[in-house]
Amino acid sequence: MDNPNVKLSIGVFDSGIGGISVLAEIIKILPSEEFIYFADTLHAPYGDKPEGVVRALSIKAAEFLSSIGIKCLVVACNTATGAAINEIRKMCVFPVIGMEPAVKPAVELALNGKILVMATPLTLKSKKFNELIRHHKHRSEIVPLPCPGLVEIIEKGHIHGQEIEDYLSRIFSTVDKEDVSSVVLGCTHYVLIKEEIKKAVGKEIVVIDGNYGTAKQVRTVLKDERLLNVIFRERSEISLKTNIRFFISGNGKEVTRRCRQLLQNEGIICESEFSHCG
Repeated sequence: MDNPNVKLSIGVFDSGIGGISVLAEIIKILPSEEFIYFADTLHAPYGDKPEGVVRALSIKAAEFLSSIGIKCLVVACNTATGAAINEIRKMCVFPVIGMEPAVKPAVELALNGKILVMATPLTLKSKKFNELIRHHKHRSEIVPLPCPGLVEIIEKGHIHGQEIEDYLSRIFSTVDKEDVSSVVLGCTHYVLIKEEIKKAVGKEIVVIDGNYGTAKQVRTVLKDERLLNVIFRERSEISLKTNIRFFISGNGKEVTRRCRQLLQNEGIICESEFSHCG
């Protein structure tokens, strides 16, 4: 018997536009699905808030998406995952997929040199992240690199230009790049400036993010739970169309415009509707 929840949307939330980088990867491998994206920009960024506050905001976001009706929830934020993923999983009757910095893939490259993990201060202090480090530290030297204020710059839409260049120059000025083999992007916002980070660290250093791995995990979980939407939707060679409902707290129209533009940059055209909340 077909699962009646197959036709429901996949819910995705982040503190702002960073989760769009994850959403784009999910759309690429699950083009027949529909999505609901919640950006809690009213309370962004999460990464400089106390863990208890982030936990409460994340639970509220999960409750909101659950009330609409979804078949799966993607917590497209490393900070929210570290603060609240266990609590969210306990309260949800559908699968919940979180994020974690792609330390394991970086370690498995077996390159000579340190692994830098760029992330928000709260992510780097979280129990989940430190357990991840302890699990892999016998194989590689893993060095946290806190990036306070970077999410705010990206949220303003400054993903290119002098402000980003100056920030990255400053943050890497204390790093001996000759000792570094790879940089892990431990925040979904940072994936939006991945090319800028590559320029800042140089071509000898590998830059890694966990978005594709998360997208594959979503597909695996939905398949295992018999929740995949198997309706065929023709893909254009130029672009991929998908249905997305945006819910935004804060400056909704401007954030929605940025979200659509970021998806368009990935070859994804949104057939979407927008609602302001919060």
